[in-house]
Formats: sequence, structure tokens, C-alpha cells
Amino acid sequence: MTHRARVLTVSDGVAAGVREDRSGAVLVEALTAAGLQVDEHRVVPDGTESVAAALLAMTSGFAGLVVTTGGTGFAPRDLTPEGTRQVIEREAPGLAEAMRLVSPLGRLSRGIAGTRGGALVLNVPGSPSGAAECLAAVLDVLPHALALLHDEPTSH
Repeated sequence: MTHRARVLTVSDGVAAGVREDRSGAVLVEALTAAGLQVDEHRVVPDGTESVAAALLAMTSGFAGLVVTTGGTGFAPRDLTPEGTRQVIEREAPGLAEAMRLVSPLGRLSRGIAGTRGGALVLNVPGSPSGAAECLAAVLDVLPHALALLHDEPTSH
């Protein structure tokens, strides 16, 4: 089964059109290369409410993976985890921990992972390399996680 995916770029600069969305493009490319069907890529400015509203819309009735990029650090407007917590129903801390272990800078990420209905949400950093590395750290287990979430047969 081909799983569906969506990408949410969280960035004041990208939303204002003054910065290129390099991390979102990297994620779309990596997800597509991994065999997922990316059917949406949207951009919102930083902030708890903007992230929560976008994630509510993107996960409503959706069965698949939603990856956010940006807003996971320590800057005052880095509020993606806070917005994500308003939306998810269950956290998946093992995925967030695995993504933090990929590099020394990963320890600075406040990103979380969790589920809402049939959607699995992952927060990755806003840098293109950080986004790619964090996604790569969990990509191998995502098909199994999505199968479990969708109550599909698995090998376990």
C-alpha cells in the first residue's frame, strides 16, 4: 500500500515570500523517493495558532504522514511543538528521540511526534540538512507505524 504524506513549512520568512522554502522541498523530495505520495505542501508563519490551525486542517479525515519543518528551536517564535501539542491526541516520543540523536545539533530540537486520528505528525528542524537527517532517522519504521495506526496487517 502506498502511504500518503503532507508537508507543512513553518516560517515567517517563507510565508512572507522573502525566503525560499528549501527544507519543505527537501522533505517532499525525500518522501517521494521513499515511495510516499505527497498530496499537499503548505506554508504558514511561525506561531502556536497558525501551526495548530494548519495541522487541524491537514489531519482532519487524513490517513497518512504529516511532516512539519521549522519552528522547533529556541527562538521566541519557534512554537511548532506547542501548536502540535494542541492537535495531537497521543505522543510518539520514540520517534522524536530518534530524530534528536542524528547529530549534535539535534539535541537542540524541541520537536515532537504524535498521532491525531489516522495521521502521524512529525516535527523536524527548519534547516534543509536537519530536516533531511531527522526524517531519514525514522523513515525505515514509518511504513510499520502507519500500518499499525491504520489497523493494517503487519509482520509482527
